[in-house]
Amino acid sequence: MSPSLCLMMFLQFFIWGAWFTTIAVYMSAHGMGDLTHWPYTVNPVAAIISPFFLGLVADRYFAPERILGWLHILAGGVMLLVPRAVDSPLLFILLLLAYNICYMPTLGLVNAITFHRIEDREAQYPLIRVFGTVGWIAAGLFISFVLGLFTGGIIPEETAWPLYTTGVAGLVMGLYSFTLGRTPPAAAGRKASLRSVIGLDALQELGSRSFYLFILSALLLCIPLAFYYNFTQIYLGATEFTNIAGTQTLGQFSEVFLMLCMPFFFRRLGVKRMLLIAMAAWIVRYGLFSLGAPDALWTLIVTGIILHGICYDFFFVTAHVYMDQQATPANRGQAQGLFVLVSSGLGMLIGAQIAGRVYNAFLGSTGSLSLSDWQVFWILPAALVILVLILFAAGFKAEMSSSGQKRPSG
Repeated sequence: MSPSLCLMMFLQFFIWGAWFTTIAVYMSAHGMGDLTHWPYTVNPVAAIISPFFLGLVADRYFAPERILGWLHILAGGVMLLVPRAVDSPLLFILLLLAYNICYMPTLGLVNAITFHRIEDREAQYPLIRVFGTVGWIAAGLFISFVLGLFTGGIIPEETAWPLYTTGVAGLVMGLYSFTLGRTPPAAAGRKASLRSVIGLDALQELGSRSFYLFILSALLLCIPLAFYYNFTQIYLGATEFTNIAGTQTLGQFSEVFLMLCMPFFFRRLGVKRMLLIAMAAWIVRYGLFSLGAPDALWTLIVTGIILHGICYDFFFVTAHVYMDQQATPANRGQAQGLFVLVSSGLGMLIGAQIAGRVYNAFLGSTGSLSLSDWQVFWILPAALVILVLILFAAGFKAEMSSSGQKRPSG
């Protein structure tokens, strides 16, 4: 296991975790409570743009480590400017868009770099990727328990310090990326086209009926996921949690445990069962949030957060391995970019807008949701996941063997 790849994953997700789980609280504290879904809209918009970097630039022209470094440096610089625009909502959102345009391609880049340098995807990737989860945990704990010492009794998530933390960490990650060595562009010399840039060639090359169903399910599943990322932090505040970012790291702690067990699960369960378990866990999580809302039952709410480990690992880690298992060395970057486009891009974009409209419908003129409102709010994403689970269970046939070879579709 490469220490350099582990540190790369740690920094990559420390950066994301530092702002992604705090931005809605910060905006609500600065008069932008009805706009909190916009950071979760510009984020997937940037994910839609990211295949350009992966399908064209990283696969064909430049070493991905160099692109990773410059993108993080640009992103870090932009994030340091975001708090200065707090009195101008439009500029605030536009700066977040610029930040995400720089950051989102790096998610696919770190995966492409990792898969290029490892031999056993199922055994090695989860053990490296777990350091990303550790980074996300470290960000939440740092914000809640370290920054909290310097905010004068104000909840740290309501201050600009998490955003400054993100910016500085991005600059550090950018500089570190230049020390990773060089991964040669796998598709150097291949003719570039719009189809290849946006991943359509990869979609055709990787295509089978089960693969297309997997892509559709990933898109649909990320719609209810947007409810969790966008509004859990606000929900925790409404149910009188104080260390919001720290509380949410409980989900990442469960991720760490499960990530270390992923090689075992790959061998025993296969792709289809792992994805179905992830979907079932999402249903239970939203159900617990709904049941726990009326009386602010922290045991149910915390249990729902802890389930994030199954929800995330069994879906996203399995999906990244599945995409790489299907890909060839020449379209590895395109394959990872295609998944980012569909899931973090289109799915989260649609989800952010739907979740935002649902939330604002409950918001009305009161300025906040009552606990009974929250109970109804969480029922919708649970229903959406149930529909996706039924669709996927009925149609997905392909499995992955422990050796990484595709089994025939049934």
